[in-house]
Amino acid sequence: MTALVIAEHDGTGLKGGTANAVAAAVKMGGEAHVLIAGTNAKGAAEAAAKLAGVAKVLVAEAAHYDDGSPENYAALVTSLAKSCSHVVAPASAFGKSVAPRIAALLDVAQISEITAVESPDTFVRPIYAGNAFATVQSADPVKVVTVRATGFDAPASTGNAPIESIAAGPDKGQSKVLSRELTKSARPELGGARRVVSGGRGLGSAENFKMLEALADKLGAAIGASRAAVDSGYVPNDYQVGQTGKIVAPELYIAIGISGAIQHLAGMKDSKVIVAINKDPEAPIFQVADYGLVGDLFQVIPELTQKI
Repeated sequence: MTALVIAEHDGTGLKGGTANAVAAAVKMGGEAHVLIAGTNAKGAAEAAAKLAGVAKVLVAEAAHYDDGSPENYAALVTSLAKSCSHVVAPASAFGKSVAPRIAALLDVAQISEITAVESPDTFVRPIYAGNAFATVQSADPVKVVTVRATGFDAPASTGNAPIESIAAGPDKGQSKVLSRELTKSARPELGGARRVVSGGRGLGSAENFKMLEALADKLGAAIGASRAAVDSGYVPNDYQVGQTGKIVAPELYIAIGISGAIQHLAGMKDSKVIVAINKDPEAPIFQVADYGLVGDLFQVIPELTQKI
């Protein structure tokens, strides 16, 4: 058996979620191979080769993979999948775009966002916004699986797998990236941050989110937000934590002015320590919090920031 992990990378290194997908692939049995596609990806290939449990790194060098085109990736992976038992991708925007196309081309059922591997053909995945878990068994010859990063610890960088060049697939030419706007920040990337400070609609405005920035800088934390805060225009979409946003499980999650709707809890309730600050003592967020502070955030946050 061979599990092929589709790496998400920026050329110089692997993006968050790929290492966790490798950890899941190793548990599926057999060998774990990692696919790196694109140009100038030497750094990413070397990072993948160091992950414990990786047996081989496959590099397909071609410019038409640089923009993450799901059609081009799907064509390449489908040609490689004939010799694989599993195709694995992180449950990121990239993985969620590529994996369904691969499953369709292979005519198999995709298994989404697994959090545990029970056997090579049996997996556990959350349903009902994470309030229940389904154990799913697949009889398909190739299992196409996306992995929720919070369910698996990233493997140590103690490996030394060989790196092998393979032929690139065709450029399907079905889509083209015209422009891309990237958010630049000195803070950690939200999906992989060890600490996260999140704000909700209770902050009242984009201007008030600056209070969280000061606190996050003191803690070395990433900034997140509830969907209500994003929909209100306080912060960009890529700050959103929740069922329709990013799934995070940091060591410390501080929820400020967030009521705790079930969709938000689905994105952060696996955090190691949860701190909730809200003026409403009946807010649902307190039901999952390890520490709760009932108070006016406009008084609490500046004082907390000052004391830290």
